[in-house]
Amino acid sequence: MRSSGEGSGAEPGFTMRMPRGGLLFLATLLGSLCLLVLYFQSVTKPDAGVKTNKRLAGKSRRSPLQTLYNGDQSEMLTAQRSLQGRRELLEQACLSHTKKRRVLSPGDLKHLIVDDKHSLIYCYVPKVACTNWKRVLMVLSSNGLYTDPLSIPASEAHVPGNLRRMSDLSVSEINQRLRSYLKFLFVREPFERLVSAYRNKFTRSYNTAFHKRYGTKIIRRHRPNPKPEALEKGNDVSFLEFVQYLVDPRTQREDSFNEHWERVHSLCHPCLIHYDVVGKYETLEPDAQAVLKLVGVDQTIQFPTSQKSTITDGNMAAGFFQHINPFYQKKLFNLYRMDYLLFNYSTPGYLRTR
Repeated sequence: MRSSGEGSGAEPGFTMRMPRGGLLFLATLLGSLCLLVLYFQSVTKPDAGVKTNKRLAGKSRRSPLQTLYNGDQSEMLTAQRSLQGRRELLEQACLSHTKKRRVLSPGDLKHLIVDDKHSLIYCYVPKVACTNWKRVLMVLSSNGLYTDPLSIPASEAHVPGNLRRMSDLSVSEINQRLRSYLKFLFVREPFERLVSAYRNKFTRSYNTAFHKRYGTKIIRRHRPNPKPEALEKGNDVSFLEFVQYLVDPRTQREDSFNEHWERVHSLCHPCLIHYDVVGKYETLEPDAQAVLKLVGVDQTIQFPTSQKSTITDGNMAAGFFQHINPFYQKKLFNLYRMDYLLFNYSTPGYLRTR
């Protein structure tokens, strides 16, 4: 399944690809030896004596990573223990379901946001509370400019320049942070996330950019005898047409998936990057509180709760899949199978794939 060829383990190091020949070969060889050292440092849990870079963190207090691995186990929240259990399940799944190992590339780091002040790395996944997590990180890294996450407009939270990306850093800066910062992500039942993305991007009248870019293409490919208005606006894509587009070999050959329906393992590379915390949308509030407690800000920052009255859940997803042919259900499940395996989600009971 994994065309990226990811393998088990954690942070095998980050490097840039270089042309072969002469001195460059020697330089690459030396660099590979350095990365090998970094790899063996990163695949193990942090030592009790791991130190945070004070210049980067700005404080000498215990870092979130130290708190997680070296804190008093008796004082840990039940949710924090659950997060650790998920991390261990993820590591086991990576060992069981992936084979090849490779180094990270610049494209692998586009979804990783870094907060140097609190020694945090967050991989954001669209449709998994990422707007609110970006708001929280803006508060954490703003040096007092923001104090309330909900006071930050959603549109501002998604402005690329408002948060620092790992992909903007140098190789040495990336490796240092991968070794010493707390790395976390939040995941969601894959088909519930997919249905949420469809509802948001294709059934809302204000998403005209998505309708133009993706809707018109989907209708042109998968609707027999489309009307001229549909070809022009692309604003009435059905869920069946969306599914057909996702499983179409042409889509996988010619188009990279939009981040809103891209698989989490392709966005965050959890078998290449050792995530210390794996939170879930299904237990968002306690998991978010546990992360904020690790950072030491749980008394001053409240994670925003959802104000939506119609959150996509399993029952709603079942309704969307009710009229999808089992042939397409099976092809779609195979497409998202790795996310089900890595993050310990059961196959939905409403699927008819046999």
